[in-house]
This record gives sequence, structure tokens and C-alpha cells, in this order.
Amino acid sequence: MNSKWLSLACWVGICLMTGFVGSLFTTGEWYDEMQKSALTPPNYVFPIVWSVLFVLMGIAAWRVWGKRKKGVGFALSLFLVHLIFNVLWSYLFFGIQRPDLALVEVVILWIVILLTIIAFFKVDRLAGLIMLPYLAWVSLAIYLNYTFVELNQF
Repeated sequence: MNSKWLSLACWVGICLMTGFVGSLFTTGEWYDEMQKSALTPPNYVFPIVWSVLFVLMGIAAWRVWGKRKKGVGFALSLFLVHLIFNVLWSYLFFGIQRPDLALVEVVILWIVILLTIIAFFKVDRLAGLIMLPYLAWVSLAIYLNYTFVELNQF
């Protein structure tokens, strides 16, 4: 396999593994029994959307990784930090059932994603654009997390 495609597979794999680790915390009936916003998608939508987003994230990171420009190291460092925050949200919300803490954390995640997108844009415009659907999805997640906290009095 060509090293170009192997590196793409590695970046996508890192992102999909992040999603897998986060999914380990999402089991439990307590969430299904709670009140949710009318805008909350059905449960089957989440793994589909997240899978697509993790693949897109991997492609974006791979595009940045392949550039020989100033800012690549910083951009990829931000990217890896954001993956940690991504898993942390799942742990806080589902793992320890603290949507109130998860709400604070997801705002921080959103900021780190935005900073990552800005850093990606400076290295590779398309990589920055590829990350925008993820920012939009996390924006929705902030709203859903907020309404969940409000409706269930956390």
C-alpha cells in the first residue's frame, strides 16, 4: 500500500477509534427515560452522523499532515487535543451522567474545534472547510445538551 493511502487510513483510524472509545460510555437506559428537546434526532441517527464526521475529521487531519508549511504541528496538536475533549464529553454526559458538566465541557470542545479549524485553514483551506460540518453538529449538541439540562433539572 502506498504510504499516502496508509497515512490517510491511519488518520481516519485514529478518528474512528476516538469515536469507538466515546461510544463505550453511551450505553444505559437513563438517557432514554429523560426529557429531551423536540429537535433531538432519533438515536439511530447519532452513530451514522458521528461515523461520517470522524471520517471527515480524519481526511482533514491527513490533508494538514501532508503539507510542508508553517503551522502544521500546532494545527495537528490542537486536533489531537480536541479528540480528547470529544471523548471526555461522552464520559461526562453518559459515563458519569453529569450533563451539567458535559455542557461546560462541550462549549470548551466547540472553542477548541473552532481554533483547530482556523489553524487548519492556515495550512490547507479544504481541510478547514471539511471540519465545518463537525462544528455545526457540535453547535447542535450544545443546544441539545443545554435543553437536556434544563428539562431534567441537572
